[in-house]
Amino acid sequence: MPAQSDAAQPAPQLFTWEFAADPYPAYAWLREHAPVHRTRLPSGVEAWLVTRYADARQALADSRLSKNPAHHSEQAHRTGRVGIPGERQADLMTHLLNIDPPDHTRLRRLVSKAFTPRRVAEFEPRVQQLTDRLIDGFAQRGSADLIHEFAFPLPIYAICDMLGVPAEDQDDFRDWAGMMIRHGGGQRGGVGRAVKRMRAYLLELIHRKRADLGDDLISGLIRASDHGEHLTENEAAAMAFILLFAGFETTVNLIGNGTYALLRNPGQRALLQESVVRGETALLETGIEELLRYDGPVELATWRFATRPLTIGGVDIPVGDPVLVVLAAADRDPDRFADENTLDLARTDNPHLGFGHGIHYCIGAPLARLEGRAALATLLSRLPDLRLAETPENLRWRGGLIMRGLRELPVEFSPEIRSPHALPEAPTR
Repeated sequence: MPAQSDAAQPAPQLFTWEFAADPYPAYAWLREHAPVHRTRLPSGVEAWLVTRYADARQALADSRLSKNPAHHSEQAHRTGRVGIPGERQADLMTHLLNIDPPDHTRLRRLVSKAFTPRRVAEFEPRVQQLTDRLIDGFAQRGSADLIHEFAFPLPIYAICDMLGVPAEDQDDFRDWAGMMIRHGGGQRGGVGRAVKRMRAYLLELIHRKRADLGDDLISGLIRASDHGEHLTENEAAAMAFILLFAGFETTVNLIGNGTYALLRNPGQRALLQESVVRGETALLETGIEELLRYDGPVELATWRFATRPLTIGGVDIPVGDPVLVVLAAADRDPDRFADENTLDLARTDNPHLGFGHGIHYCIGAPLARLEGRAALATLLSRLPDLRLAETPENLRWRGGLIMRGLRELPVEFSPEIRSPHALPEAPTR
């Protein structure tokens, strides 16, 4: 096996708080000196990090890399050191991020019906309504935390609507989701409890919907099961869980990181703002793709495990070893992207890996793009002088392994005199 790193230069320290604030210099070092790098993760698990674009794209589509944690250490998964925290204890393992064909093919076919371009386009007015309602909540105040007041609740309410969670129950989902993304910042065991509560609720909701099917995603899963697709109740609950989990945190970070990148790049922000005001969509569409590349919501692709010996980037990977594809590093590979560290919203040659690649490409990508476009366009048009209310050095980033996102994004702006969506006052007698 070739050397993993350049002995003349020590590898940068990974997964520290300083690294979380700006991982890109460390990833640039790895791309150059140790593009396939074995490291010990904060959990204690040793894994291979794949950082070059060509290697990453190969690994994401390689059938020898399984998504099933059964191909790794049973102990590591049982203790929550690989996979999504709490999913095993809550019996929510059978979902798209943990299975391979043919089960993956069967379940993806069922769920993909909810994310067709037509279905997502039909959902656009609802996303815009949610976007405006959330901005209404702080627009007249002149300040906000865009993570907690906007980027976080928007995708929660959107995916709840798509799943068919009644409006009166959606705040519970918001609370459970908040516990899940704190990554150890809350009470001990809080993530596991939140996941178990979510599972219990989803099973109950499935039972209720069997008696009153609607046009939502959970009803669609039930119909498919009833028509011979062999979707078990646990599979339906696990699928609803992963669509919520993967569907909201990705979009939280897309909106949060994207807004932050625009505020740090005023020239690009001005171009987009002018385009939005003119009612044009081309720059907004390419801009979302560039924000996904430049500082995307998913830093590392989810876990993969070697089922057969394979070679990536000249490095031999033994059977059973975990492989983590570093999307954030691959999407700034200068061998694939010109001016890789420059934000260019008009970039058209942009086959980024922000939503993955291959059969595990993010099934909810159309919805995430829709929410991202609505969020950024509405913020820029309604709050035209939006600005950071804190220095970048004082902003905190969540320290999770897979996702990359801000804990908060304090902003200031000129208050709206009156919300454009406020109801007219009742006439006086």
